[in-house]
Amino acid sequence: MQRATVTSKGQITIPVEIRNAMGLTPGSKVVFFNSGDGAFILRRMGSIEDLYGCLAGYGGEAPKTNEEMNDLIAKHVAELDDATKSGARNASEDEAA
Repeated sequence: MQRATVTSKGQITIPVEIRNAMGLTPGSKVVFFNSGDGAFILRRMGSIEDLYGCLAGYGGEAPKTNEEMNDLIAKHVAELDDATKSGARNASEDEAA
């Protein structure tokens, strides 16, 4: 389990093991997704090219509204997250145990 401390400026240092695993280098951007249960998912922010193929198998016409696109992208991100889960417990689960 890796931990980080929030500074008075609201900053954290991401531990080196996590930076290496995520491929983060100086200048990399990250995004936080609210999982809805009080936890957040941290993802490396890629380019638009990283979304190539996320609509494959949609089975119909391409989505026409921003909401439809956002729903499909959110589904794709959730699938990527599920594919990378290791079954590890987070810090709040450890503290509760």
